[in-house]
Amino acid sequence: MNEREPSLLTSFLGEAAGTFILIFFGLGAVHAAVTTGTYSGVLQVAALWGIGVALAVYAVGSLSGAHLNPAITLAFTLWGGFPRSRVLPYFVAQFAGAALSALALHVIFDGTIATFEEKSGIIRGHAESVVTAAMYGEYFPNPTVPIHGGGEGGYRNLGLFQAFLAEILGTAMLTASVFALTDKKNAGAPQSNLAPLCIGLAVAGIISVIGPMTQSCLNPARDFGPRLVAYLSGWGEVAFPGPRGASATLLVYLVAPLSGGVLGGWLQTRVLKTNSL
Repeated sequence: MNEREPSLLTSFLGEAAGTFILIFFGLGAVHAAVTTGTYSGVLQVAALWGIGVALAVYAVGSLSGAHLNPAITLAFTLWGGFPRSRVLPYFVAQFAGAALSALALHVIFDGTIATFEEKSGIIRGHAESVVTAAMYGEYFPNPTVPIHGGGEGGYRNLGLFQAFLAEILGTAMLTASVFALTDKKNAGAPQSNLAPLCIGLAVAGIISVIGPMTQSCLNPARDFGPRLVAYLSGWGEVAFPGPRGASATLLVYLVAPLSGGVLGGWLQTRVLKTNSL
């Protein structure tokens, strides 16, 4: 970090660029997995998300602190002394970076997605297109997992409460990890140059567990930026409000991650008390 706090513009651009990098790797892996079968199993996709997190933090950490996630920004605002005046600009930068990255991926994969939909009998904007919409926004249970049936047939496998709980716990663990790994007074924390890699490993681990269930959002910008791109690219109401309605989508992919971020920051700073920020 620079001794002098970066300007708001610098921080804004850093957050947008970092979120772009994160989404490009993570969502790019999802695109490849769904349309080409390049990856076999959630662990490979989760690893790409982890790599994206680590590279993004290394790239822009000195510019903005590399929150890359409204849940992390909110947690640092409440429990880490982050300036409240920067919260809204950070949120905007994160959502913009995620949306632009998803748009870039849509342009790159456009022909491949169309071919996959044609061969799979999927009509974009119809109920069955939730499988391809899941390359952008997120759904529960994960429609790309065969046991969930790609739609209504799998709804009995995961209810609203279970999905909400999964996202709260997953985001709380991520946020607590970020606080602990970046705390200079935490004797168990890695050296600062290893913290981004460890955060990436935490993300990969969490995705490996809850990704098959909720697609593992952990980050409202990751969901709603790309979801907007899908909505405008032909998926329409399948993208938003989604098959289970606006209330379920907002609860699981907006309220739950933000609540989980607050919970994780509180646990790490007020209960475990290893964080000094």
